[in-house]
Amino acid sequence: MPMYNITLKDGAPADQLSKAKDDAKNQGGEIKHEFTLIKGFTVEFPADRATTLETNEHIHVEQDGAVKTQ
Repeated sequence: MPMYNITLKDGAPADQLSKAKDDAKNQGGEIKHEFTLIKGFTVEFPADRATTLETNEHIHVEQDGAVKTQ
């Protein structure tokens, strides 16, 4: 299953992060990491259900991947 980084958008209520975690787990996702410097987490989530995460207007969803500097 692919990994996704989920972060809370600026100005969003803090409880929306907990709601996003619960939604992800209820739909077959597994929380792999929780961030401490930013409000967010990484979840392993079925690819065919990823769009359901994006229905929450308070979070930003980005597929995890390698970052290259050059």
